[in-house]
Order: sequence, then C-alpha cells, then structure tokens
Amino acid sequence: MGIVKIFIINKMQQTLSLLIGILVLFLGIPLGSYLAKTTKDELESGQKWFKLIIAVSLVGGFAGLILSDDVLMFSLFFIAIVTSRSLR
Repeated sequence: MGIVKIFIINKMQQTLSLLIGILVLFLGIPLGSYLAKTTKDELESGQKWFKLIIAVSLVGGFAGLILSDDVLMFSLFFIAIVTSRSLR
C-alpha cells in the first residue's frame, strides 16, 4: 500500500507542476500585449530579430519537450509567446 501511495503523490506533484507551468505560459499573453503597447519603437526596427527569437524559442521548446526538460520547455515557450504577442 505504501508504494501505491507514493506513486499517487508523485503523479499529483507532476500534475500540479504542469498546471502551474501552463498558467505561467498563459500569463505571457497579456505580458506580451503590454510590451507591444509600451515598446512600439523597438518593434519596428527589430522585427526580423523578434521573428528569429520566436523561431529559436519554438525549436528549443520542442527540444525541451522531447528531452523531457520541463524548465527548458516552459522557459522557451514563454519567450516565444511573449515575443509573438509583442509583434501583433
């Protein structure tokens, strides 16, 4: 019975970590929109660099997904979300 209890607790911790990561990713949407409003001058001059940052972040995020590295995956997907919202 003890092994089953440890297994259930471990799965609950993993699920909670995943939900917190997804919540932080969703917070990137309003943050990117806010940055787009406040930094219009930088967006015009550096648009090609923002697109490069998005592409590199997406590739790295999927690499983190494949490698099961949650910190890498969520960090790079957050950067991609914020940057892509800034371009709108």
